Amino acid sequence: MTLPLRGQTEAGDEKFTGQATGQLDGGGTLTLISNRGRSCDGDFVYVTGRNGEGVFNCTDGQSGSFKFVSTGSRGVGTGMIGQSPFTFTFG
Repeated sequence: MTLPLRGQTEAGDEKFTGQATGQLDGGGTLTLISNRGRSCDGDFVYVTGRNGEGVFNCTDGQSGSFKFVSTGSRGVGTGMIGQSPFTFTFG
């Protein structure tokens, strides 16, 4: 299942759109594209039925980790891009 994603840095100076795609095996991918031209691709796994964790790499050399809670059709998450915290929603 692929769901739309929206987010922003904690400072509010960078906004993201993208998508999260979950697989039946409990894994998936996350794609972010920022209003500054940065794009990030990552992978995640569900560590419980509703909670997932992952890591990603960006085109500008930054990387980070993220966590989320999902109902299956929507969810919320937090993460870090380099040293910048960000939040996101999907679904």
